[in-house]
Amino acid sequence: MKVTVLVGGVGGARFLLGARERFGSTPFPARESAPASGAGPHSVTAVVNVGDDAWMHGVRICPDLDTCMYTLGGGIDTERSWGRADETWHAKEELAAYGADPDWFGLGDRDLATHLIRTRMLASGYPLSDVTAALCNRWQPGVRLLPASDTRHETHVVIADDEAGTNKRAVHFEEWWVRYRADVPTFGFAQVGSGPEGVGKAEAGPGVLDAITTADVVFIAPSNPVVSVGAILSVGGIRAALRTTDAKVVGISPVIGGAPLRGMADRCLEVIGLPTTAAAVGEYYGARSANGVLDGWLVAEEDAGVAVEGLPVAAVPLLMTSPKHTAAMIDAGLALVGLA
Repeated sequence: MKVTVLVGGVGGARFLLGARERFGSTPFPARESAPASGAGPHSVTAVVNVGDDAWMHGVRICPDLDTCMYTLGGGIDTERSWGRADETWHAKEELAAYGADPDWFGLGDRDLATHLIRTRMLASGYPLSDVTAALCNRWQPGVRLLPASDTRHETHVVIADDEAGTNKRAVHFEEWWVRYRADVPTFGFAQVGSGPEGVGKAEAGPGVLDAITTADVVFIAPSNPVVSVGAILSVGGIRAALRTTDAKVVGISPVIGGAPLRGMADRCLEVIGLPTTAAAVGEYYGARSANGVLDGWLVAEEDAGVAVEGLPVAAVPLLMTSPKHTAAMIDAGLALVGLA
């Protein structure tokens, strides 16, 4: 079975652990013309959000790609679920001593090495997809990680610039999320491209559309529906590929009993005018029969009875407490759309 998953950061990485448990490891990088020895009968490809990517202190940071890579490669800080294990913070302390901005974003020393390699390769002309493949050669994640786009596609957030909220300004999503903790009057989200004045729609990166159109099943992981999955869907060609693929597309709710699995997805939903419910997120994605992207919708047992127009819905345990539990969730998704 050929499996493709749309993922964000922590929740997406945990889902991929379950996908690897269920389907086995995919050698990375996978070359169609010369499959790696030892490849199993299944393959898993992750299309990873790049909306959180940012320049900080002169280096290019890709939070979701790195979280997936570190988690799958065994290098993640398991307590924080982001950043490197056994991290030290000497560079951060020295930057603070110099008064360098931004002072609200912490770069760990081990993590910084990844960003330095990425930045050097990007400056040499390598696209982000090639850089990701090079980094994954070290980590061997067992899942093929593809950036949603090689082009700049950063999520920016429009916030109030004064107490009255009459003036507005845009900040990078990471500043809104980390510095302000999403606790500031907010009016919307926008993708900033690579063209003049930030204009220019990003196109899907190498292998992304093929991974969707030739898959047997596509899962939309329980990642933030607005700024993770939503940012992926806004990349040119991806939504259309999901609409036309012969694969079954199964979504997993990131909301359990009216609360997000983690993070501040509820705040993002509030900004775009949606309640934090499994039904609302399912309707946000929509059924393919009604111009949406889904063929099936998995919700938590706490949300049993939820209905989404045009979609079969199943209620199953959604807490990803172990890769085996997540693999069972994946089996439920396959059964929902007749693939098990």
